[in-house]
Amino acid sequence: MGAAIVIGIIIFVIVLIVYLEYKNEKAYQEKRRQEKEKKKKKLTPKVTRRPTPASQKKKPLTPPPAPQKKETRKEHPLKAEKKKPAAETKPETTDIPQTVKTEPPAEVPKKKEKQAVKETSRTEEKPTVELPRCEYPEFNYSRLIAMGLSEEEAHEFIRELIPQILEQIPLIEEAMEIPDFHKMERLTHSIKGSSTTIGTGGVSDLLVDYNTYLKTGEELVVVKEYQRHLKYYLQTLREQFPEKS
Repeated sequence: MGAAIVIGIIIFVIVLIVYLEYKNEKAYQEKRRQEKEKKKKKLTPKVTRRPTPASQKKKPLTPPPAPQKKETRKEHPLKAEKKKPAAETKPETTDIPQTVKTEPPAEVPKKKEKQAVKETSRTEEKPTVELPRCEYPEFNYSRLIAMGLSEEEAHEFIRELIPQILEQIPLIEEAMEIPDFHKMERLTHSIKGSSTTIGTGGVSDLLVDYNTYLKTGEELVVVKEYQRHLKYYLQTLREQFPEKS
């Protein structure tokens, strides 16, 4: 009878913790949504159009006046002959051919050399991203024992945690392809709460760091490194607490 009361109290405590986690998650999401709306309002500039003055308005184009033809009077043939001057005798000139010097064209850099210079400049501009080491001690469930559970009961809680994490891994990877950091943060937050309630170290400590980075981090390379270690520590947990045959 006393064992049933203890188990009932433990179950009540776990339900209370899960409820508080859910309530905190809901408040956090609402706060984050309000912050995003404030940022959007700050970033959208107000566009005001200035009225164009009357002096700058387009004036109608007027076609140019047609040129007037001047009337030319024909002179009498006798007068025209008198006005013609005597033909001038031009001195004979010998044209000397001039040699034009042609300079060779300047060498044009090849396209491949330009592309190589651009690629090297791009690689130099990119800052190096430091990847997490993800070195954690072995998973420890001593807090369950301190709460009054037996070894067998503690092992049952851990075996129930493993499939919960397995279900979330493909969903996290789907959000990673988009990438949707907010969705990944929400998915890791749910399994982080369950794992930290049961124990510390291993997959539990990794999920704490993983979820904390997703709240502010933006480097996909770092996220992939956390995801790789999450699979590793989950496999270690499965080997440490195998399923009952």
